[in-house]
Amino acid sequence: MADRIFMMNAHVSLSDPHAPLDLTQARIHFVGIGGCGMSGLARMARRFGAVCTGSDLQRSAVVDALTADGVTVVLEQTAAAVPDPCDLVVASAAIKPGHPELAEARRRGVPVLKYSQMLGRLMIGRTGVAVAGTHGKSTTTAILSHILIQAGLDPSFILGAHCDQIGGGSRTGGSGILIAEACEYDRSFHNLHPTHATVLNIEVDHLDLYRGLDEIVEAFAVFARRVPKDGSLLIHHETPQRLAVTARLDCAVETIGFAPQADWQVKAVNGHTRLRSPDGRIVASWPNPLPGDHMAYNASVAAVTAHRLGAPWDAVADAVAGFRGLDRRMQRLGERGGAVVIDDYGHHPTEIDTTLRALRRHYRPDRLICVFQPHQHSRTRFLMDQFAVSFGEADMVIVPEIYFVRDSEAERQAVTAQDLVERLRETGVQAMHLSPFEAIVERLQVIARPGDLVVTMGAGDVWKVARAFLG
Repeated sequence: MADRIFMMNAHVSLSDPHAPLDLTQARIHFVGIGGCGMSGLARMARRFGAVCTGSDLQRSAVVDALTADGVTVVLEQTAAAVPDPCDLVVASAAIKPGHPELAEARRRGVPVLKYSQMLGRLMIGRTGVAVAGTHGKSTTTAILSHILIQAGLDPSFILGAHCDQIGGGSRTGGSGILIAEACEYDRSFHNLHPTHATVLNIEVDHLDLYRGLDEIVEAFAVFARRVPKDGSLLIHHETPQRLAVTARLDCAVETIGFAPQADWQVKAVNGHTRLRSPDGRIVASWPNPLPGDHMAYNASVAAVTAHRLGAPWDAVADAVAGFRGLDRRMQRLGERGGAVVIDDYGHHPTEIDTTLRALRRHYRPDRLICVFQPHQHSRTRFLMDQFAVSFGEADMVIVPEIYFVRDSEAERQAVTAQDLVERLRETGVQAMHLSPFEAIVERLQVIARPGDLVVTMGAGDVWKVARAFLG
């Protein structure tokens, strides 16, 4: 039954994990199609010739856009949602194995792939570029895609965020270059087939799946070993686990970082970045489009990778300088009563600390008020000590309820938003727990004043606070 999907292309089979996929007229159903990655994958499959349908639990702007483009989406996730005929079902990482649509597919003998498995199969026969790391994947992927578009290299990409400047969260080009984020959650990046890969950084996260840093490092090492001998890996020079990841690799390996010993050295001074090549030359420089040394680093990784793919240095520098950012990454939404409002996706302690420092130095506000929505109870509990010291740049932190996703009910009961507030207060940070979002908006309307910087942060739906505050 696994060969059924390609009955019109009998030379291609899902049973051969190394064969390129020909999606012409393949009937593919996407479970959880409303997510950034899944919607992008559906659009890409459609451009490659597939007939795509999907399901989700609620209507959204993404679902409406897919429908407008001719993709049939049903707002239910039952066995009846799987169309007949159907050649392949692709499931979001959030979909559990016992999901009714997956059960129906198995009952019918329809093959099922996870999102990352399908993405990996699409990389076969193409020049795949996988951007891995605990932080910065979306930004780096967006900048890299932007550079290649501006340089006329016509890439395809799938992005875990929305970027107006490059057409949204996905694109299907004609060059054979396919760029994607490589996520370590559930070891999904082990399903990819990159020709070129980057490892931006490695830190402790997803401790609901990993038992500690050693397992995370090993997962990155396995990912790196998926790069073929004629491919390349670009890795952060200052990452302490760099040698553990790069040991026994057959591909070309180069490092990038701020240290003089890095193969590619990033120098960020006074709002400008200079990039030094392994032979000691300054090959490109640009005014930083986004604040913070971490953004200079992400842009530099994108620049080196783009040049490796054929973009000339002058085009690289011009494109980076003209990059306008992406949604929920230090995104300036507007002002209210003289207070600037920023929205950001940061949900890990390192991201919070780095982002707040960058915003403090860039905007120099009288006060920085951060509305932080913790993402996952397990992450909040496991990294509580790190969270407690990551808000040092904030003058006030408002914490709504923890965003509940993926965890068990027992995990949900093990930690609360008030626990985080109490730990923040122990470190001297002015913090309060406030819920629901409407109450937070009302509080901001009372306390915000000219010269303040109001920052909403988190991987959940805390952006609604910023939007509502702006009115």
